[in-house]
Amino acid sequence: MPLKTLNSLRDLSADTWDALVPETQPFLRHAFLSALEDSGSVGGRSGWQPSHRLWLDERGELQAALPAYLKQHSYGEYVFDHAWADACRRAGIDYYPKLLGAVPFSPVSGPRLLGSQQGAAQLLAALTDGLETEGLSSLHVNFTQESCDQVLQQCDGWLQRLGCQFHWHNRGYRDFQDFLDTLASRKRKQMRKEREQVAGQGIDFDWRHGAELSEADWDFVYHCYANTYHVRGQAPYLTRAFFSLLAERMPQAIRVVLARQHGRPVAMAFSLVGGDTLYGRYWGCLAEFDRLHFETCFYQGMTLVIEMGFRRFDAGAQGEHKLIRGFEPVITHSWHYLCHPGLRAAVADFLEQERPGVRAYAEQARGYLPYRQV
Repeated sequence: MPLKTLNSLRDLSADTWDALVPETQPFLRHAFLSALEDSGSVGGRSGWQPSHRLWLDERGELQAALPAYLKQHSYGEYVFDHAWADACRRAGIDYYPKLLGAVPFSPVSGPRLLGSQQGAAQLLAALTDGLETEGLSSLHVNFTQESCDQVLQQCDGWLQRLGCQFHWHNRGYRDFQDFLDTLASRKRKQMRKEREQVAGQGIDFDWRHGAELSEADWDFVYHCYANTYHVRGQAPYLTRAFFSLLAERMPQAIRVVLARQHGRPVAMAFSLVGGDTLYGRYWGCLAEFDRLHFETCFYQGMTLVIEMGFRRFDAGAQGEHKLIRGFEPVITHSWHYLCHPGLRAAVADFLEQERPGVRAYAEQARGYLPYRQV
């Protein structure tokens, strides 16, 4: 059979998998996804069972792939379908397990159908034909980019969903002050005040590459990361081992900024770089400091993007507070194939009504940007 299921990336060489992945995309590389698996962040009792789908040619050579997971819940996806699952429960329809094509715990848009478009289309057709045979209710592909959208638009039965994130764009700024000069006076003063408040608490910042962090540093990074979940009474998605494995396997992509007060580390933000983009992923602190979150997660990243000559800063999902700091609304895409005809019809009607609302929200959000009117 040309369609094959891969339950562990250890069963496929990194070179073979990465040959399908654009070099600019760190989240889909063998190193990142295998670190999730080998660290126990996915698999086991996590509700994320690796079930990557491969499309092989007649010679058995890999032509296309979909990084995918069998899901027993809808947590950690950032495209929220809990209402769909609840409707199924009330109607006596099994919604779980479902199959999800995504990067676990990472609402980052990028390629999802890896390899040739022809191979990807054949993979999808074979996969959707066999969903019910596998006992799966649906297939979802989250945070796609244009090339994937083009394939899915040509496939029958797929429903498109829109979302909105906020990204910062470097328009050739010489430094942070050059960016500030593009803002309305009141917004410029507000940002300066926020940065001064952090500096006034004796806090400075130190950027590190993955290879420059010791295991003691990673202990601190993980403590901060896990604390953001513990304060909400939740368990963190990632294990401590994930960070060490990632630092071993792809240190060149890692950027961590450590916030120190009088030499003592108090907070951190963890990011990855790929192509012309800085991806802000995780943050955490061990004590509360006024405005420290904004400085660590936003202003430090914006400054690094300018210094490195990157074009974009993707600081994660949600966060309307990003608007007044110059992060602009960006429409995101996900696609959904639902086997049950009644469920498919109901969701299709819902999405038909939701999409104009998402576009209107993004357009309205632009009115809150801090830039001077030209």
